[in-house]
Amino acid sequence: MPEGHTLHRLARQHHRRYGRAPAIVSSPQGRFVDGAAAVTGRVFKKASAWGKHLFHHYEGGRVVHVHLGLYGTFTEWPLLAGGTPPLPVGQVRMRIVGAEYGTDLRGPTVCEVIEEPEIADIVAKLGPDPLRADADPAPAYRRISKSRRPIGALLMDQAVIAGVGNVYRSELLFRHRVDPFRLGTSITADEFAEMWTDLVALMKVGVRRGKIVVVLPEHDHGAPSYRQGRPRTYVYRRAGEPCRVCGTSVRTVEMEGRNLFWCPNCQS
Repeated sequence: MPEGHTLHRLARQHHRRYGRAPAIVSSPQGRFVDGAAAVTGRVFKKASAWGKHLFHHYEGGRVVHVHLGLYGTFTEWPLLAGGTPPLPVGQVRMRIVGAEYGTDLRGPTVCEVIEEPEIADIVAKLGPDPLRADADPAPAYRRISKSRRPIGALLMDQAVIAGVGNVYRSELLFRHRVDPFRLGTSITADEFAEMWTDLVALMKVGVRRGKIVVVLPEHDHGAPSYRQGRPRTYVYRRAGEPCRVCGTSVRTVEMEGRNLFWCPNCQS
């Protein structure tokens, strides 16, 4: 599932490609026909993101709300000579065509038209987003410090912090040598403040570079990543491989339905 930096990067890209001009919106797949009709031809005012939620704001207060889920993806393409869009390939839920570019959305969990005030209802269920300038980490720590769930689960809870996925969860805990099984009540304010600051910095790098970068240069050695094109990591998807720092075998276990990765020595 794409993590928060991907949605913020998409919001910036879509605002740059389609913002401040009318957009032609359609649904080649047929599952978003009414929604597309509600916004097509309207000025695409801006795009924004909160956690893993993307919002396309159109004139008149209408908003297309997208959550990519596990399989959703946007594919961008330049307009062909003469302004003719290419034929849709696969199950395209939503197509946006601007002056010079178009983009196809496939496989999202959510693709719906809402009204501007409804964004507040969605955001009210989410924790602070580290990538937003107005993010306040205090509510996140209050929830963590009162919870007897493990910190490894709390970091993945979008109601605690919005935008953190499995990679950032595992890597952040490793970088701060925090045992993922420690209860939220045991995490000190100073520990959380350090993790939050690091998380903000890491996710900003993700937005800027378009990929997750978590391994320090002095630890970036050994075998290539678990799959070409995926981020090099300390522990994520490295079960059974030696820890980049101490050499202990990285372990994995399922925690609240998601695979967790950690070093039992460095994070003891």
